Amino acid sequence: MAATFASPSTVVGLRSTTLLSTPAKKAFLSSGFLKSRVAARNPLMLAGASGGKFTCFERDWLRTDFNVIGFGLIGWLAPSSIPAINGKSLTGLFFESIGAELAHFPSPPPLTSQFWLWLVLWHIGLFLCLTFGQIGFKGRTEDYF
Repeated sequence: MAATFASPSTVVGLRSTTLLSTPAKKAFLSSGFLKSRVAARNPLMLAGASGGKFTCFERDWLRTDFNVIGFGLIGWLAPSSIPAINGKSLTGLFFESIGAELAHFPSPPPLTSQFWLWLVLWHIGLFLCLTFGQIGFKGRTEDYF
């Protein structure tokens, strides 16, 4: 009985291939969506992709543009300079708190200082404006909308 398992045999459904003496063949992928048979390739071995190196993203994935930085900064400074908080602007309050904290420079600002509130609010607004500016500017130049 054990001898029958050790001998090469034909498996039903796999045409005439044997289990033990199968020569190595190149795997081909086929689908109804593909027009022709395509050989399975290892993406790590592609010579032309990124100079022979495998990368998950494009080399310039951030696609930095100084227009976005400039317009984003102006786009945040303008509304944050409107005097809306007791007749003062967020930018003005932030810069005043910087001056007040620099007056006693070697010691850091205490946790109860208004400096931290203005710092966090001003930078959250700036980064949101820069992020939406990048999305809008690049979406417009790459015809997303």
